[in-house]
Amino acid sequence: MSAPGGDDLARRAQAAYFRTGGEQSVSDSRVVEHDDKLYVVLRSATETLAVYRVRNDGVLRRMRRPPVEVEHGLLDTPGV
Repeated sequence: MSAPGGDDLARRAQAAYFRTGGEQSVSDSRVVEHDDKLYVVLRSATETLAVYRVRNDGVLRRMRRPPVEVEHGLLDTPGV
């Protein structure tokens, strides 16, 4: 199940990633919910590249220390 506007959030997160100097190719992006908060996770084939939290006003904020469950994909259900 996808989050409303999930494609838009993923697109915006990828744009932010590359705008801030990201060089690796993004092979997977998904919107997940954890503790009633939305996150956009960008991954390459081998690692997590960036995690963005979606604020209440829709602004994306890159996480320096994302929740482990979000960063390493330990959530039971991918997506929202």
